[in-house]
Amino acid sequence: MKLTKYLAVGLGLLMVVPATFAAPVPASENDKDEMNRLENSGTVVEEILNVPDDIPQDLLDKARCVVVLPSVLKAAFIVGGSFGRGVMVCRTGEHFKGPWGAPAMYALEGGSVGLQIGGQATDFVILVMNDRGASSLLKSKVKLGADAAVAAGPKGRDAQADTDAFMRAEMLSYSRSRGVFAGISLEGSTLRPDEDANRKVYGKDATAAAIIAESKYESPAAGRRLISRLQKASPTLKS
Repeated sequence: MKLTKYLAVGLGLLMVVPATFAAPVPASENDKDEMNRLENSGTVVEEILNVPDDIPQDLLDKARCVVVLPSVLKAAFIVGGSFGRGVMVCRTGEHFKGPWGAPAMYALEGGSVGLQIGGQATDFVILVMNDRGASSLLKSKVKLGADAAVAAGPKGRDAQADTDAFMRAEMLSYSRSRGVFAGISLEGSTLRPDEDANRKVYGKDATAAAIIAESKYESPAAGRRLISRLQKASPTLKS
């Protein structure tokens, strides 16, 4: 009897074990990579916006979207090599006049831009300055300088941001490396939606266009610092 009872208890325990491990499967390494990408983008934006002499306030207030490509360990962007992986955050609503929305995943691929980064950590920030530039990025990959006009962004509180070059540019690009923040030309590079990453973060039907245009997509917790800092720095679009 004791043996039978012991076996019964043992079988009961075996039946319970599968239920104990029925919790959601932890994020894969790739999913963790995407969450790190969101968190690092928030860190980059916060650090840059905390320095008034980096991006002029009037330019940020006119930007429809902000693309952030962080590189926190080694260079994430090497000309002729791999690509920089980051996010794009846009203002919501018609003509991008609403609050900042959920971040979509994007990639910057190398071109003949003459960058020599080596192994140092470099961050890229791109301001998308008009509706046409923002809309083009939602549809497909964009070759900077050919499909969309891009210029090295001016910096400093007193920067003259109303010159013809800046007025014509659909995008203004910056880099930060070893603490040095400066405008940089990214002509010849390609900026495109990273749809594989978007599906990992938001689900199998997610696309960059849908994430930015549809209110049903909510940023994961890892991206909220980025959105919050942009909203605090520039709550409304100033055309």
